[in-house]
Amino acid sequence: MRFEDPCKKEEYVHAMFSSIAHRYDLLNTVLSFNQDKYWRRFAVRHSGLKPGGKGLDVACGTGMLSFEQARTVGPTGSVTGVDFCAEMLKKAEENLKKSPYQGIVRFIQGNALDLPFAENTFDCATIGFALRNVPDVRKTIKEMARVVKPGGKVVNLELGKPGALGFKQAYWLYFDKLVPIMGRMGAGLKGPYSYLPNSLKYFMHQTEIRELFTELGLADARNYDLTGGIVAVQVGTKVG
Repeated sequence: MRFEDPCKKEEYVHAMFSSIAHRYDLLNTVLSFNQDKYWRRFAVRHSGLKPGGKGLDVACGTGMLSFEQARTVGPTGSVTGVDFCAEMLKKAEENLKKSPYQGIVRFIQGNALDLPFAENTFDCATIGFALRNVPDVRKTIKEMARVVKPGGKVVNLELGKPGALGFKQAYWLYFDKLVPIMGRMGAGLKGPYSYLPNSLKYFMHQTEIRELFTELGLADARNYDLTGGIVAVQVGTKVG
């Protein structure tokens, strides 16, 4: 599914995540074969966050990447998660109450294209499995860079496109055929998990995202392929 009108995409994505918020965490774990935890830890490990640091998680969803940041910054640090979907934030708040990170993490409603923060506020900004869903990728990355302090990191954790012969074909078979069926069984809805493989097909390759980081002024931009390239992490450093 492709959207020529960014507003239509934003409306669709908002409705989609509102409908699956209650099952989102479980399905992520099942569909990733429990690898999602490792991917988030890798992303935060490359965020430059330290104990006592101040992190931002953009399009935070149910808060899992925010909690991974909180694990790193500890009780003397702080993490802010921002998302435009009230239902996802409601689930994030429920997860927070069951976590050891109350007092470290806060969630607020806001849009990735217009982050409600001043320049040079955070030590890092992460976005997990959401960049392909925003109406304007360039503007989202620029906003993340704007609110990060000089020397801080911008980190994107996203589904990738594996290139190894054989593995590539098996991956797309799983993604195209099995994920929509498993998603429908788990969430009781057809659309969201049919959108998932389509959204990736039309999205940039992970190396193109790294190049975009560089183009937008982020220094030392790097791409890390994980689990054979089915997931990738891009990291860039704000300068000046």
